[in-house]
Amino acid sequence: MFQLGKTIVSDDLIKKDFLCNLSACKGACCIDGDAGAPLDKEEIDILKDIYPKVKPFLRKEGIAAIEAQGTYITTEDGELETPLINNADCAYVIFDENNVAMCAIEEAYNQGEISWKKPVSCHLYPIRVRDYTEFSAVNYHKWQICDDACELGEALGVPVYKFVKEALIRKFGEDWYAELEKVAKTL
Repeated sequence: MFQLGKTIVSDDLIKKDFLCNLSACKGACCIDGDAGAPLDKEEIDILKDIYPKVKPFLRKEGIAAIEAQGTYITTEDGELETPLINNADCAYVIFDENNVAMCAIEEAYNQGEISWKKPVSCHLYPIRVRDYTEFSAVNYHKWQICDDACELGEALGVPVYKFVKEALIRKFGEDWYAELEKVAKTL
């Protein structure tokens, strides 16, 4: 681990390889697991504001879940997350013609309906950020459903931090990312 400003960063961001392989996993990260996507506090107002423009992209099950639970939920631990459909799929998940899970928010963004791509936690995946009082921990999240992404990343030589470059800049800024690149060269 190493420190960049007010972040403690796992070496795995540099040492591990990753390149999403949607043809293999079919977007399982949006439909597997037992929790919704983590949300930052400032994202909850964005979700409320964009919902009318995202709604036409959603499945009926997603609309029902959001209208029953809200555009976000607060867990028993006080964490903010996207709501789920029947404790499984993210309420914002849709499927393409090949049955690959996709994000309705990102599809609305791609179609020019909104200017916000998706929750930063989704954009950052497989990186997870945990905020503490004095610093944020930036870690690589290893999940078996992403084994194909790890293999593809290794075959093509794409380290995790390069795969999520745009998201890391979105979260921490250009200067932070430039410092990360410097550390990567020394490791």
